[in-house]
Amino acid sequence: MRTLLAALVAALAAITMTPMAAQAAPATWSPPSNLVTPLNQVWQHQEQTYNGGNLYGFRNYGWDQVMANRGYINYCVRWDSSANVTAAQRDQIHAKVAEQYKKWMDELVGHNAWPYTDVPIRVVGWAVRNRSQLQWTDTSVDIYVNDIRENAPQCSAPCGRFFNQNGQYPNCPGGVARHYDQSLWLTDGFGGGAGGDWGQRMGREYFMNSLGTANMTILLHEIGHTWGLDDFYDWTPSGVSNFIMKAGSSQSITEFDAWMFRDWWRHLKSRYGY
Repeated sequence: MRTLLAALVAALAAITMTPMAAQAAPATWSPPSNLVTPLNQVWQHQEQTYNGGNLYGFRNYGWDQVMANRGYINYCVRWDSSANVTAAQRDQIHAKVAEQYKKWMDELVGHNAWPYTDVPIRVVGWAVRNRSQLQWTDTSVDIYVNDIRENAPQCSAPCGRFFNQNGQYPNCPGGVARHYDQSLWLTDGFGGGAGGDWGQRMGREYFMNSLGTANMTILLHEIGHTWGLDDFYDWTPSGVSNFIMKAGSSQSITEFDAWMFRDWWRHLKSRYGY
């Protein structure tokens, strides 16, 4: 599990960054000349270190999930908290996850045979210790009560991609439509964040206090890990210094982050016939 240190996040307040301007993704693999060397360094480092050198053998990246779904991602919220949640707060949480995820997905639209113009993010389930904490009565999401794993509530394992990486969900009550690919794991008092193929984890307080921000930095960083992007705690590629995957150096996705992201697609797209 990759972690984001809270102390590095605090340093963001002292850094002035210019967010990457909103623009269409380039149609081809054509990174700026000043990014070619650091991008090559990053990819070589990932090939050597990811999952013990098993970068190409791993089959549950965000790429694998979205391709298995043919263009969407389903979520479960693991409410690892003693706080109550109103229906309005639930809807804000759902909207924020979709908004932040879109910031990454937009970097692929129209690029290098990427097949989707939009990747809908849908929250299909909530996991909680006590049903009374969820202050709504509608049936818009499946609710899982006191199913505990890793000392935290989880949505049903038979419905989870992490537990069913062949993409089949024969024992999920709602079938494929109600499966979840990733979990948003919000934990009381949790410092920093963590991310991987299973989803993203961060402090419940941080997430709720950041609902009004344009860039939820920890979530954006951890989503990057879900799609394979690396951490940069012990080294920095040549000629670049501030980017969201380098903890504490940028509040938002930068041009270098976007090209690292596209580099994953460039190397994995043949896996899916592109």
